[in-house]
Amino acid sequence: MDGTRTPTTAPVLILLGPPGAGKGTQARMLEEQFGLVQLSTGDLLRAAVAAGTEAGKQAKAVMEAGELVSDDIVIAILRDRLAEPDCANGVILDGFPRTTVQAEALDSLLAESGQKIDAAISLDVDDAAMVERISGRFTCGNCGEGYHDTFKAPTTKGVCDKCQGTDFKRRADDNAETVAARLDAYHAQTSPLIAFYLAQGALARVDAMGAINDIASDLGAIVKKATA
Repeated sequence: MDGTRTPTTAPVLILLGPPGAGKGTQARMLEEQFGLVQLSTGDLLRAAVAAGTEAGKQAKAVMEAGELVSDDIVIAILRDRLAEPDCANGVILDGFPRTTVQAEALDSLLAESGQKIDAAISLDVDDAAMVERISGRFTCGNCGEGYHDTFKAPTTKGVCDKCQGTDFKRRADDNAETVAARLDAYHAQTSPLIAFYLAQGALARVDAMGAINDIASDLGAIVKKATA
């Protein structure tokens, strides 16, 4: 990107993909390559609450009551965030929208400033392979270095390559049964979004089972086309 886009024409991209598909990794790479800003719903809510914005105060009250933050509040927080200077070159939305109702609300929000969804990119995965990928993950309890039973085992069994620690941890929900259930839930929730953005002509798909750099290259080509 040449940095000449105005805030009202800054690209807005959505990353769709189940847990473990690599959304976070790829979003960070796109941030570095294109000067985009990754916006995740959780981070937005926490930042708004910490900043004490009007929408943040509303979100805090709802969360303290143990309830889910409404779409209206999320949209209000997103509206505030998109108006900040660092979003002028464009954003990547991660974790929002999750439903077609949210997608329609997002379209209305963007229309206020003459923007639209330039690309909704689906990171497509093979469910069986994803179960193996996620359920095999573990980390060093000392330094946080990530490992995998099949793809990245420590050079010396039971010893971290990075810090030589011997305490390893696995997430309780990184087991085959839980991962399969999360994938089923994702597909059920996201299928309508796939159809929604396909109908808009904004859907792009990337095979997310390959090498990280190959996936990044495919994503980069989509972003270049969307931001041209």
